[in-house]
Amino acid sequence: MPGPELDDAVLLGRTARGDRDAFAALFDRHSPLVLGLLVRMLGRRAEAEELLQDAFLQVWREAERYRPEAASPRGWILMIARSRAIDRLRSHLARERREAAAVREEPTAAAVAPAGPERLERRERRERVLAALAELPPDQRAAIEHAFFQGLTHREVAERLGQPLGTVKSRILLGMRKLRESLETP
Repeated sequence: MPGPELDDAVLLGRTARGDRDAFAALFDRHSPLVLGLLVRMLGRRAEAEELLQDAFLQVWREAERYRPEAASPRGWILMIARSRAIDRLRSHLARERREAAAVREEPTAAAVAPAGPERLERRERRERVLAALAELPPDQRAAIEHAFFQGLTHREVAERLGQPLGTVKSRILLGMRKLRESLETP
C-alpha cells in the first residue's frame, strides 16, 4: 500500500491507472475533510456520507481527468464533492418549488386527496422554506432563486445579475447558511 510519503498527485496518477491501494490512501487522507464540508453544506450527516461515497466514486472514475495546473489534488476532490452537494441542494429546492407551484394551482377533482400526515408535513415544510426565503436579503434571495429555481450555474447567475462571480457565490453560500439556520430552528 502506498505510504504517507507519496504526494496526492502521485496517488491520483496511480488511481487513474486502476491502483486500488492508491485510491484507498487518497480516501483515507481526504475523506474526513470532504465529509466535514458536505455536512456543513447539507446539514445532514447521513446524506453527507452518501455524497462522500458518490464523490469518491467520481474521483475513482475520473482520476485521469485531474490536471495539476488547474488545482491541487485536495482542491480537485473538494470541488467534486462541493459540486455534488450543490446539485443535491438544487434538487431539494427544485422539488420544493414544484410542490409550492402545485399547491398554488387550482385543484382539480383528480388532484384532490385527503390531507394525510405526510402531505401536511410537506406543506408545512414548503411553507417554512418559502418563509425563510422571504426573510433573506434581496441580493441573496435573488442569487438563490436564479441558481436553484431556474437551474442556472453560478456563472449564469453572475451574468444575469451583472455581479462578479465571487460575489454571487458568496451570496448563495451565505443565503444557504441562513436558510439552513432558519429551517433548523423549531
